Amino acid sequence: MLRITNSLTGQKELFKPLIDKKVNLYVCGITPYDFSHIGHGRCYVIFDMLYRFLSFLDYKVTYCRNFTDIDDKLLNRAVKEHGDASRYTEIADRYINAYHDDMQALNCLSPDKEPRVTQTIPQIITFVQGLIDKNAAYELDGSVYFRVRNFKNYGKLSKQDINDLRAGARIDINDTKEDSLDFALWKKDDPAVSFESPWGFGRPGWHIECSAMAHDCFNGTVDIHGGGMDLLFPHHENEIAQYESLHQAPFVNYWMHNAFVRINKEKMSKSLDNFFTLKDVIAEFDPMVLRFYFLKHYYRGPLDYSTQDLIVAEKTYKRLVTFFADADLDNILDTNLVKFNPVVEKMVACLSDDFNTSGMFGVLFENLSELQENRYSKELVKYFIINVLGLTLNPIKEKVIERTPQIEELFALRDQARADKNWALSDALRDQLKALGFDVQDRKL
Repeated sequence: MLRITNSLTGQKELFKPLIDKKVNLYVCGITPYDFSHIGHGRCYVIFDMLYRFLSFLDYKVTYCRNFTDIDDKLLNRAVKEHGDASRYTEIADRYINAYHDDMQALNCLSPDKEPRVTQTIPQIITFVQGLIDKNAAYELDGSVYFRVRNFKNYGKLSKQDINDLRAGARIDINDTKEDSLDFALWKKDDPAVSFESPWGFGRPGWHIECSAMAHDCFNGTVDIHGGGMDLLFPHHENEIAQYESLHQAPFVNYWMHNAFVRINKEKMSKSLDNFFTLKDVIAEFDPMVLRFYFLKHYYRGPLDYSTQDLIVAEKTYKRLVTFFADADLDNILDTNLVKFNPVVEKMVACLSDDFNTSGMFGVLFENLSELQENRYSKELVKYFIINVLGLTLNPIKEKVIERTPQIEELFALRDQARADKNWALSDALRDQLKALGFDVQDRKL
């Protein structure tokens, strides 16, 4: 039995889809104005594993993940690069393609549906008009705003009291609105970068997009809605308010949120300029090492990223690759037998307990000796690792590391630190060189 921690209730709950053995899965996608970072990577690897695991459990899964392909950030990038905001589509296409390359490298399966905001404008307009008709929204000078206080359950996901909320950076601020908490469903804008609507030229507000695209994908309540913890408020809170105000039915039954990736104990984000792109990390490490690194951490716990930890993960993953190298999947004539393997059953039990990947890898490593003695069992477990965890177990190409002038300078600085008996600096430089791939062996001075 699968149990999921539901962000809506804060409890670990038994998973029951609306329709037996069918699952609708919606995950918030990227705003493609730049290369994706490792925080995106963690999120989409986690939900790719969920997608694979549900399929392994014989659920028929429909996976939808969107692109917010028009946004202030895209328009600003187009102005910066081309001097013309209307060329935002070129920016979107470039970074969507780069994102797809990253996802392919990380061995993430393609969703069944990948809607773009710009391809869903008629559905969004219909959704907004429906909210106006129900008095849940109002038009103001070509823009449309949602009446937050009219939705009596506002705050139920983020556990916030509406009376304690303030209009802030993530909530649209306009002195002429009925209430400072009301947020934009439709924003008046220049015709060159917007769409015609009953309220004039404009474009969707951020929050309405996912509500409309999810409804367009599934035409009803979503079984599982996922995304990063940073989206819980206000984005997902507002999605609920919009959808349930219009349809008078639950928007989502199970909300799943993965925790942040942190750098030096601080949330990683582009706004803080403390992020690592997937492209850059994959250039240094095999993408399967990065996928393994993401999966071995429990998805609801913060991940404190460091190159040193990634090096440790690389060594562990290489151990798995070597161990399973002689396991031949061609011998598996009936893949259903994988489910009944005792080791796989224990791994499945961990994943069924709110996707406890840390415990699952613990089970795996504890049973390597047993698997070594039973070749067919080893093959069944390899099948599970490849098809459910998405780890290819292909040999990792060894990197050829060049001793650049900068590297030579680090070696020289370390030699001088040792000569000066500055052991703290010497150790720090040794660790830095090790992180760059150089194994430093000291001789007695």
